[in-house]
Amino acid sequence: MTDKAIDPARRNRPGPGALLGRVNPAVWLLAVLLIAIVILSPAFLQPFGYMNFLKRAAPIAILAAGQVFVLTSGGFDLSQGALVTLTVIGSSILLGGNAEAVWLVIPAMLAAGVIVGVINGVVVSYLKVPSIIATLGMMISLGGIALTWSGGAPRGYLPDSYRFFGRYILKDVPLVTILPIAVIVMVIICALLWWAMHRTNYGKLLHSVGDNPRAALLAGVPVARVRIAAFVLSSVSAVIAGILLGGFAGVSTDVGLGLELQSITAAVLGGARLLGGYGTVGGAFTGALVLQALFTLLNFLGLPKPLRDVVQGLILITAVALAAFRRRRHGIE
Repeated sequence: MTDKAIDPARRNRPGPGALLGRVNPAVWLLAVLLIAIVILSPAFLQPFGYMNFLKRAAPIAILAAGQVFVLTSGGFDLSQGALVTLTVIGSSILLGGNAEAVWLVIPAMLAAGVIVGVINGVVVSYLKVPSIIATLGMMISLGGIALTWSGGAPRGYLPDSYRFFGRYILKDVPLVTILPIAVIVMVIICALLWWAMHRTNYGKLLHSVGDNPRAALLAGVPVARVRIAAFVLSSVSAVIAGILLGGFAGVSTDVGLGLELQSITAAVLGGARLLGGYGTVGGAFTGALVLQALFTLLNFLGLPKPLRDVVQGLILITAVALAAFRRRRHGIE
């Protein structure tokens, strides 16, 4: 049978290999890591095992889902980790042990996240300061505020009504038996961010700004507002992650240390371009699960945290190098 006799629709239909090639590489890496974890610890397949894994992954997944908005716009947000620390410390001091004040303090911290995001966005968009410098300065400033406010040591404590989001677990849930509230929060926040990026006009504008801000501006896109909104979403995600982490372990002055780099690593693993123009919330979410699976595997192997940091750095370098190689291969500058 000649090519002319073949239905054009069938001839152009992608084969199984092409379809598999479209799957995000982070998905395959996650699958390999999860298989290794199950081999080392078969109990991981029990509800307590995989639900605890998802619970631990929730903060970094939320951070990465927010960070990918800034990365897609062509910037970085290095202030996320410091904002997480400020959220935990600020909440404990403002609450002063008063459980009834939780529903006032949480909105106050979310408002603080919005303010931080707006400041970052304005400095980058209107003062033309590179985002890596602007958010680095914000990171240092927030860290100084947190240490000054707390006197350099943990102060106060977080009542159970605040730690509910990070600690409480629903029991006797059909199919999964147990369901941490943190996992529910993660799913809701990531779903909302996914909708904002992939089902709204804002997401299209965000990608156009990251791909070519000059062309977007000439086309009438409100570039400054789009970028400011991206920083606001990133900062608010950091506050939400801080609330979860406060519920996990209580008050700590270094709870957010290094989380901004983890969120960037997760987003890049998920396929986001460091120079902007492309990023997906689903990819960032998958990248966060990859990081958590990797850390879990290293813990099972008994390797220390410093080695985890080395591995994380190598992963980030490798992911960026592979992304650059793929862009060159496809002729994308």
